[in-house]
Amino acid sequence: MQRIARVITVSDRSAAGVREDRGGPLAVGLLRDAGWQCGDAEIVPDGADSVEAALRRVAADSPALILTTGGTGVGPRDQTPEGTARVLTRQLPGIAEELRRQGLADTPFAAVSRGLAGVVDSAGAFVVNLPGSPRAVAAGVPVVLSVAAHVLDQLVGGDHA
Repeated sequence: MQRIARVITVSDRSAAGVREDRGGPLAVGLLRDAGWQCGDAEIVPDGADSVEAALRRVAADSPALILTTGGTGVGPRDQTPEGTARVLTRQLPGIAEELRRQGLADTPFAAVSRGLAGVVDSAGAFVVNLPGSPRAVAAGVPVVLSVAAHVLDQLVGGDHA
C-alpha cells in the first residue's frame, strides 16, 4: 500500500508570489523519490492561525505524513510551531530534537529552529515542522522518513519492533 504525504510551505513572501518556494517542492520530490504519493506543496502565509487552518484542512484528507516547511525561526511572524501545537494530539520531541541535532552538522542556525513533531490521532497523521531552507529540508526529510513507518504503525496499534 502506498503511503500518502502532504507538504505545506509556510511563507508570507511565497504566498504573495514575491519569492519562489524552493523548500516545499524539494520536500515533495524527496517524498516521491522515497515512494510516497504526494501532491504539490500548498503555500500558506505565516502565522499560527494560517498554519492551524491548513493543518486541519490537510489532516481531514487523511494523509499519513504531513510536513511543513518554514516559519520555525524567531521572526515576528514565525509561528508555525504555535499553529502546529494547536493541532497535535501528542508531541514527539525526540524527532524535533534529532532534526536540530542533524542540522547542526550543517549550520549553527539549526539550533534556532523551534519546529515540532507529533501525531494527530483522529487523522492517523504524523506531522513534522521543518525549517524553510532547502538545505534544512534536504537534511530533515531523511530523518523523518527513517522513523515514519514506525510512527504510523504505532498509530494503528502496531507492536514495538
